[in-house]
Amino acid sequence: MQKIINVIALLSGLTSLAVIGSGVYLYKNSGLLIEEAREKISNAAVEAISDALPGLIDAAMPTIPEVTGPAVSSPTFSGPPINLP
Repeated sequence: MQKIINVIALLSGLTSLAVIGSGVYLYKNSGLLIEEAREKISNAAVEAISDALPGLIDAAMPTIPEVTGPAVSSPTFSGPPINLP
């Protein structure tokens, strides 16, 4: 029974050391890790926008008609003139 408890205690200690070690590693290298993540996200975003932009522009452009309608004349007004003070 004592051997089982010793093994559990040893594994618990190793787990604690692994958690502490990974925390220290992340703390020491956080600036580098954040910068790498920003570069990856930036590169992926630029590629995605570059791929999607031509299609979006083509879809947003109106079609130019080959034939247009008659000229629009100005409306005629009928009624008394407006007197401004």
